[in-house]
Amino acid sequence: MATDERTRPGYFGRYGGRYVAATLLNALEELEAAFNAAMDDPAFHEEYHAILRDYAGRPSPLYPAGRLSERVGAKVYLKREDLNHTGAHKINNTVGQGLLARRMGKRRIIAETGAGQHGVATATVAALLGLPCRVFMGVEDVRRQSLNVYRMKLLGAEVVPVEGLQGTLKDACDEAMRYWMGTYEESLYIFGSVAGPHPYPTMVREFQRVIGDEARAQVLEREGRLPDKLVACVGGGSNAMGLFYPFIGDEGVELIGVEAAGHGIDTGLHSASICAGSFGVLDGTATLIIQDEEGQVLPVHSVAPGLDYPGVGPEHAWMHDTGRARYVCVTDEEALAAFRTLAQLEGIIPALESAHAVAQVLNMADELNAGDIVIVNISGRGDKDCEEVARLTSE
Repeated sequence: MATDERTRPGYFGRYGGRYVAATLLNALEELEAAFNAAMDDPAFHEEYHAILRDYAGRPSPLYPAGRLSERVGAKVYLKREDLNHTGAHKINNTVGQGLLARRMGKRRIIAETGAGQHGVATATVAALLGLPCRVFMGVEDVRRQSLNVYRMKLLGAEVVPVEGLQGTLKDACDEAMRYWMGTYEESLYIFGSVAGPHPYPTMVREFQRVIGDEARAQVLEREGRLPDKLVACVGGGSNAMGLFYPFIGDEGVELIGVEAAGHGIDTGLHSASICAGSFGVLDGTATLIIQDEEGQVLPVHSVAPGLDYPGVGPEHAWMHDTGRARYVCVTDEEALAAFRTLAQLEGIIPALESAHAVAQVLNMADELNAGDIVIVNISGRGDKDCEEVARLTSE
């Protein structure tokens, strides 16, 4: 599947673009130029991959999940992004953007975070590069993710709680963007997903595609063929796009993105932007968002703070429209059950975000065949969620 990027930079069909205040256009153009130059520089790629290898611990394993495979009746592999340094896929992107910040001569790093994993990964790279770091985080997420708040502070970052509409990821994004508008000459905003204004969707995808590049080589080595299905959770969508992108041209590989149905689509308390959203503009990009009839962004909900976002990356919206990827949704209840199931079947505690993808595989058991190969992206580990899960399940 081809996108419009080559003929209309920054767009995927009708999605994408830059819908920002004039103040930020210069900053985005400067970032785009730096990114394009870095992509053409072999020395940048060499340093980027050396850090991922020697510091972050890549390649991450492709693990054959034997007991989960028996449960669903197909061969299931887990792409173990939870084993990366900092415990999630986020480090792939923050290393890339951190190196760009240094290349551009920026003296400060800014980030937003929901589940806290992007914030921790950003704070980690800032410490590695010797740059001060400010992370914006919704007050509700500060409560839910106290361990990650402490980790960010321990790494030397300043964590700024944000009230906003719900005190979650959308509010953190808004505040980080406002702060960047006044400081862009000295700072770089390391955006955490394949959302936001151009060049972020393309840039984050390129830094996350290492997931799919590795998975492709690993499954070919093990099985001698490509998988039948790829499954990953989707909030903004960076871990899913990272896994999916290297397989987009392989029509025999089904791509399945899993959104958060929260308490159920019919309740309105969900974060399923593709399954239940409509065309609009959010955080500087045209995409599918959760909004009312007047275009006002609605409150969203997910037990997984990294999925608690009222929009989705524009390339995911485009892949949905073209039919290249299938998007489904999983409830809080199903995700919490999958969190426990993977822990007890495989000894792996997934992030609540990743548990949505595991739940979808469990839900697909009736449609899977014994000869099918399924790769599930375990985008992060669940240490950060244990206290909240215990509270929700009264354990």
